[in-house]
Amino acid sequence: MTTQELYEFIDRHDHAVLASVTPLHTPEAALVGIAVTPELELVFDASKNSRKYPNIRQNDQVALVIGWANETTVQYEGEVWEPSAEMVGRYKDVYFAKFPNGRKRESWPDIAYLVVTPRWIRYSDFNHDPAQIVELRLGK
Repeated sequence: MTTQELYEFIDRHDHAVLASVTPLHTPEAALVGIAVTPELELVFDASKNSRKYPNIRQNDQVALVIGWANETTVQYEGEVWEPSAEMVGRYKDVYFAKFPNGRKRESWPDIAYLVVTPRWIRYSDFNHDPAQIVELRLGK
C-alpha cells in the first residue's frame, strides 16, 4: 500500500473515533469529523468547552480509528496540535473542503482547529486471505 492509497482510503471517510486521556489518566472517546492532508495529517474542529479539548491540551498523544465497514480499518496514532494564526488557514481550507458546513462554526468564540501528525498507522483489510496488514512508522 502506498502513501497515496492510504490517503485515498482516509479521504473516503468523514469521521473517526478519537481516543484521548483525561488529566486523571482515564480514557475518553469521541466521534470527530476529519479531513486529511496529502501528508496524512488529520484535521478536525472542536469546541474548547468539549471534554476532548482540555484532554489534548494536557496530553497531545491521541489515537484514532478510521473506517469500520467491511472489516477494513486504519488505526492511527499521533500528536495533536493547534496551528498558529499564520498556519491555520491552510488547515481550515482542507477541513472546509470536506465539511463546507463547518464554516458556520468558524465564528464560534470557542472553536479550535486541531491537526494530528501521524507517528504510527496500521491499515488492516480482512477481506483477503491472508489479511492485508500494513504498518507505517512516521516522524519521531
